[in-house]
Amino acid sequence: MIATELAAHAFTAFQHGTLAQAAPTGINTQGVVSFFAKNIAPILLAVLGVIFIGRASRGEISKVLTSSAIAIVGLAFIAGAATLFFLGDYLIKLIFS
Repeated sequence: MIATELAAHAFTAFQHGTLAQAAPTGINTQGVVSFFAKNIAPILLAVLGVIFIGRASRGEISKVLTSSAIAIVGLAFIAGAATLFFLGDYLIKLIFS
């Protein structure tokens, strides 16, 4: 009984536009990417550095070198993907303009 009354009030409020105006227009992807680049990425790199230093101090140099190489290859793939994204955007603008 209470749930149906609550649903009816919510529906009428939505029809009158009080809730419709609060709907988001979109996600600010540029802001999300810049947030991750400025805040999350340095923290993750610092954690990786601490792990590598901890392993190196225990004498696990081969594991440190392997992990470092994997991290460098991963960063190269990320940089390559970003480069291809901008190159593709440039080619699309060149062809269709």
